[in-house]
Amino acid sequence: MAPGERTIGDEQRGFASTVSGNIIFDQDDPPIDGAVGLPSIDSTPQRALATGTPQHVHTLAKPTRRERRALKKQKRRERATVVGRHPKTSIFLVLLVLLTPLWWSLGSAATNAALGPTVGSRLTEWVRDHGGGGIVTWAENTWYTWNAPPKGGKPAPGAIPRPAVTSTTVPIPTGPPHLTPPAAMVPFVSNPTPGEGQWHVIGRTVDGIPTTYAAFLRPNSVNTSLVSGVAWMDTKLLSAQIYAGTSIPGTGQTFAAEAPITGAALTTLDAAFNSGFRMKDANGGFYLDGTTAVPLRPGAASLVIDNAGNINIGAWGTDVTMTTSTVAVRQNLDLIVNNGAPVPGLNANDNIRWGATLGGNVQVWRSGLGVTANGALVFVGGSGLSIVDLANLLARAGSVRGMEMDINTAWVNYSSWALPTGVPAAATNGNLLTYDQNTSPSRYFSTLSRDFITMSVRPYTAPAVRSHASK
Repeated sequence: MAPGERTIGDEQRGFASTVSGNIIFDQDDPPIDGAVGLPSIDSTPQRALATGTPQHVHTLAKPTRRERRALKKQKRRERATVVGRHPKTSIFLVLLVLLTPLWWSLGSAATNAALGPTVGSRLTEWVRDHGGGGIVTWAENTWYTWNAPPKGGKPAPGAIPRPAVTSTTVPIPTGPPHLTPPAAMVPFVSNPTPGEGQWHVIGRTVDGIPTTYAAFLRPNSVNTSLVSGVAWMDTKLLSAQIYAGTSIPGTGQTFAAEAPITGAALTTLDAAFNSGFRMKDANGGFYLDGTTAVPLRPGAASLVIDNAGNINIGAWGTDVTMTTSTVAVRQNLDLIVNNGAPVPGLNANDNIRWGATLGGNVQVWRSGLGVTANGALVFVGGSGLSIVDLANLLARAGSVRGMEMDINTAWVNYSSWALPTGVPAAATNGNLLTYDQNTSPSRYFSTLSRDFITMSVRPYTAPAVRSHASK
């Protein structure tokens, strides 16, 4: 044993201990082998340190991250309750249970075709219905701003069909009453594509007379890769009807015509297209089958249908009014065409008057309806349209009054059926107006949240004997 060291027996301390340094005895403890008290050390063992190294350097290494994690896991395993041992899992299960109604509602919306043609459009409808309109508007504005339509460029191949070469048949006087077919539209570009602005037959015929025509042209001279579609409908050969949706008007009433289209209406269906904004955004009212579901606003742009299926468009209270023959009134914002021209003060940057739900300062999918001086109905739809583009197209197609209908990819749709008389329309035999529409004709043959409009062939019986003259 070296000088200054002392070993206390294991039988006395319970273990062997070897210490160095001066021994100090606690005088209050009983002596061990004659010692006055328990030994303690007045200095700790130290290792040699390099010059300049602080004297308080720890001699034991800190636990590694893995060791700390292992220690935490060990402590959790030693807790008395399941919640204590699995806190994160417990919180997740509690949130899952509490939010089960939310998940169920979201899942139901995502699979409900009535809310829209795509999962994205259905979830958007759900968010709007649950107080998230501001979030949707912000997201849509951001997306459309980042994806603004390109300037310049050429249309996609086939977007503007070349004019068909056909003979002209002159209907005999005993044929069904009909309107004079429309004149070709003047393109907005200086170097039009062959066929641009020319009309093509797209719908049914009545005794050989076409009911519906379509023309395709670029909406302005800047975004020259975009193509808009224009449909011209003969209202002497076709009658109009509004079908209510599950959420428009959304006031709980039951109407005679609700989606889907069924029965005998399928054998005369010529065209179908989406109506206007949701009623909370339309700044107007809804009247159908004698029921004012949403109050009508004086001055609002209004689509009016009477009990003979005749359709008109105008400002409520001046151009069009309630009569004993009125069966439907669908209002949406204000007129964008009046007296054959875009209304004064029409502003593409006005995001209140012309589409508060999205912001009129961006170019988006839009649709509109107009009436011509002789009573034809004109539909316009296309991508990348400002409110000014939409008005210019309606006026160029001959509309004397026109209104915006719906906006956004999921809600701009025009479908037509070029079928023989009596053949029922279906999802599989309809045609879209433009090549880039994102929704199919099938939407009109199932429940649908939005209201829509149909044009159907009026009853007609051909004379027993007649003749045709050609030129």
